[in-house]
Amino acid sequence: MLTKRQNLLETIRGGHPDRFVNQYEALNIQLGTPYAMNNPRPQYGELNVVNAWGVTSSWPIGTPGAFPVHTPDKIVIKDIENWRDYLKVPNVVYPPEAWAPFIAEAEKVDRNEQFVTTFIAPGVFEQCHYLLEIQNCLIAFYEYPDEMHELIDAITDFELAYAAEICKYIKPDALFHHDDWGSQTSTFLSPAMFREFIKPAYMKIYKFYKDHGVQLIIHHSDSYAATLVPDMIDMGIDIWQGVMTSNNIPELIKQYGGKISFMGGIDSASIDYEGWTREKVKAEVERACAECGTKYFIPGASQGLAMSTFPGVYEATSEEIDAISKKYF
Repeated sequence: MLTKRQNLLETIRGGHPDRFVNQYEALNIQLGTPYAMNNPRPQYGELNVVNAWGVTSSWPIGTPGAFPVHTPDKIVIKDIENWRDYLKVPNVVYPPEAWAPFIAEAEKVDRNEQFVTTFIAPGVFEQCHYLLEIQNCLIAFYEYPDEMHELIDAITDFELAYAAEICKYIKPDALFHHDDWGSQTSTFLSPAMFREFIKPAYMKIYKFYKDHGVQLIIHHSDSYAATLVPDMIDMGIDIWQGVMTSNNIPELIKQYGGKISFMGGIDSASIDYEGWTREKVKAEVERACAECGTKYFIPGASQGLAMSTFPGVYEATSEEIDAISKKYF
């Protein structure tokens, strides 16, 4: 029997997996770093938590994740033309002793069984709209392109500095990086605008990680982003996680399998709700696996961590994936 790590590699390489990769089982996600400990995030049910960038976020009960609060008094960058006056980039450089407990956590992982996986969120695009507010941000791409390029360069420099510290101390095998690039039906930016503003940042960031020993790049965007798949491949993304059914996943696998793999296929909203049922979870798992097959595809909910909004949904999904593996392998 293959290890979880080996089975994932066989799946994304079009080899001979002996079962479906079961959601996040091959990824041992490391959430802790000295920077993360000094960058508060709201926990489920917490409201108005201010992070190291000055962004206020809330995670209301019954919602799948935290999101920034953008009442006028809480918008960080109030004037894009003078963004430097508002932006305070957090420190990522800490002494070795501050990293010691997080190094110890990474060293507990059996790297033959799982990938030691660094977690980064928010990503470049999300950081822009967290700081600016989503409408202001999208308008600024059109009306203030020079300033947006400068802001993105500053965020990219932060990500590269943080990556250098992570690779120095944790030495991850994989990167799990969030950045939602669209709604359920469309990308937020046109492909041309994405290629002008966002893609160059990720070409640098993901190249840095690959050049410093990271084997696997997993990018989370639980959205429509089918039109950006060629760009994902250029960036070095190995797995697009969160891929929703609106993307026509079977067609993407047919067209791009072997260059990139797809993790998801089960929209979280279709199974993760109050009053959810095992029957619905089973039906969605069976549909996703039947449509997408056994290569270049990892079945799972689209949500961006090994969790669910309502108790038991993630575990039920995993159990149904295990059960259907016996049918296909």
